[in-house]
Amino acid sequence: MSLVDPLSSADNPSLPATAARPSHIRWSGLTDRGRVRSNNEDAFLALTFDGREVRYLGKTGESPIDGLEFIFAVSDGMGGANSGEIASRMAIDRITHLLPQHPVGRTEDENAARSATLTRLFSAIHKDLLVLGSSYEECAGMGATLSLCWVTARAVHYAHVGDSRLYAVPLSAPLRQLTDDHNHVGWLRRKGQINEREARSHPLRHSLHRAMGAGLREAEPDVGCCPVSTGDRFLLCTDGVIDGLWDRHLDELVRDEATLPAGQSLAQRIVLEAVEKSGRDNATALVFDFRSAPPSSSVTPT
Repeated sequence: MSLVDPLSSADNPSLPATAARPSHIRWSGLTDRGRVRSNNEDAFLALTFDGREVRYLGKTGESPIDGLEFIFAVSDGMGGANSGEIASRMAIDRITHLLPQHPVGRTEDENAARSATLTRLFSAIHKDLLVLGSSYEECAGMGATLSLCWVTARAVHYAHVGDSRLYAVPLSAPLRQLTDDHNHVGWLRRKGQINEREARSHPLRHSLHRAMGAGLREAEPDVGCCPVSTGDRFLLCTDGVIDGLWDRHLDELVRDEATLPAGQSLAQRIVLEAVEKSGRDNATALVFDFRSAPPSSSVTPT
């Protein structure tokens, strides 16, 4: 298990120790099958829970954050026939059923406790996918990526397996990818052997080293924790979004609310833009951000 804190106030000027704690959270999500695929093997999840019940959230919304915890996740399935679609849906659904079984009590090291909980959750989901994949011939080898954020008023705790991505978009710093791509191309980029342009056309860009299920013995997640302050924004997305949009373009799209058409969310704009630029794969985006002032149309999660 790897525990990192890439946006701590100690080493990131955008997160000073005295940064204002947010009181509200806003989110939007969208998935699209793209222009080539006949089905959609992506899935996403937005929910909140308070120790008593789990409640699903809509595709867009905003809510007070104090006293609540939120889960945002994306998954990209893989496998023959419809098994990829089943795998991503199962990975997402199991979060809802399994996470309440792993409560986090008050401890001296809450970050470590939540990271351990997420690691156990990913292990359980991985085992469930392996069992299903070995039980039915049509599901053999089925697997999925999974990138998940567990959000409180103080921090975003995250866990990740695969090549979907989590980006941080601090108010006064550039967009930054928090997760590693668990494929050969991601390894080459981390070693500095190829750049973003070369990675986009590399023949092994879809060859995963780590995935949920997929007949693999283990799927140890990367886990981390980011303290948050008012104005911070985060983006979860599948590789269909990355296939259509460069990082610099993502940074522009996820920040620029002033030019959003009426009724369009940030997630919707990102997905539609990615499909227009590429559309060769399913595309999913989930955006959430932190606010101090009450939202313009505050809603209770349902």
